[in-house]
Amino acid sequence: MFRRTWVAGTALTAVAMACALASPLVLAQSKEIKIAHIYSKTGPLEAYGKQTATGFMMGLDYATGGTMMIGDKKLVVIEKDDQGKPDLGKSLLAAAYSDDKADLAVGPTSSGVALAMLPVAEEYKKILLVEPAVADSITGEKWNKYIFRTGRNSSQDAISNAVALDKPGTVIATLAQDYAFGRDGVKAFKDAIKKAKLAHEEYLPTSTTDFTAGAQRLIDKLKDQPGRKVIFIIWAGAGNPFKIADMDLKRYGIEIATGGNILPAMAAYKNFPGMEGAAYYYFGIPKNPVNEAMVARHYSQFKSPPDFFTAGGFSAAMAVVTALKNSKGDATANTLIKTMEGMSFETPKGKMTFRKEDHQAMQSMYHFKIKVDPAFVWGVPELVHEIKAEEMAIPIRNKR
Repeated sequence: MFRRTWVAGTALTAVAMACALASPLVLAQSKEIKIAHIYSKTGPLEAYGKQTATGFMMGLDYATGGTMMIGDKKLVVIEKDDQGKPDLGKSLLAAAYSDDKADLAVGPTSSGVALAMLPVAEEYKKILLVEPAVADSITGEKWNKYIFRTGRNSSQDAISNAVALDKPGTVIATLAQDYAFGRDGVKAFKDAIKKAKLAHEEYLPTSTTDFTAGAQRLIDKLKDQPGRKVIFIIWAGAGNPFKIADMDLKRYGIEIATGGNILPAMAAYKNFPGMEGAAYYYFGIPKNPVNEAMVARHYSQFKSPPDFFTAGGFSAAMAVVTALKNSKGDATANTLIKTMEGMSFETPKGKMTFRKEDHQAMQSMYHFKIKVDPAFVWGVPELVHEIKAEEMAIPIRNKR
């Protein structure tokens, strides 16, 4: 039972007094919009996570003109390290929503972590903006209405890569990691292939460092095939699957193809001049004011160009600020959902639009060929064709 205190003949409960005393704090809190950024500060995808965090903070600064304000509300970012572990990511998101009173969340890096986090957003009825986790199922069968994604999905990766590889007389085998990112990527790639033949799917553990056995199985499946023979690699994080080239693939007339990646990983691409694929981003390709600003800021701060996932973090920030400006600082989930469905926003890749049906950001991808340039330590992806959003029939896989 609450203790009563009499003031001038009026009974006030302790609860009422506490509320009255706390009102300045409540008022102060109402002047903040809290964003939880949950990503892999450590773990196998640490390099990706750190780039995303850099891009996200840089993007918030750019989008708010350096104020970190939406109207009279301050943007406050709370960072948490999921270490690439699904159970940890799930508990961190719950704590962010409940204990930290985060209005919305951004992340994570890993598809496995993202899938564990989706039900938490639904339980707390708060927005989770997924960046950069890729698995189709995030905005597919595991999706709920509180999930938006600025990162590309597996289908966007796959369909854009199919543009480069799906030709009559081509036989393809895939090499991918044995978890959501790899399996969803191969499934989407298979669905996108219409003219080429898919001969084999090879899945290896994410921790693989010795690719010999897997490479031999790929060679055995392709070596006697007629026509152009290609191993398409879908890989993220540690390990170097391009080591399979050491097994003298040229002897069997086998090529390697893959999508874009972070700059350190693309150092291996220098060994494959002319290699084709499709990229989510490369700093030298998009020509627009937002990309120019990000590249200039990154060079100024780090003396190096922004990378693959830096652009993703920047894009997520642009989406968040655009949504909050459009909602006049109202960060409640129902308002943001209405605001963000069908919303277009500018990014380093140009305009993105959240598709109403599944909240996936529709965006361009880039068909490239690798050029060896002595000025760069990585293979340079030269643009063959910007594959615009309207050129890709991205399936709607949810059950809305």
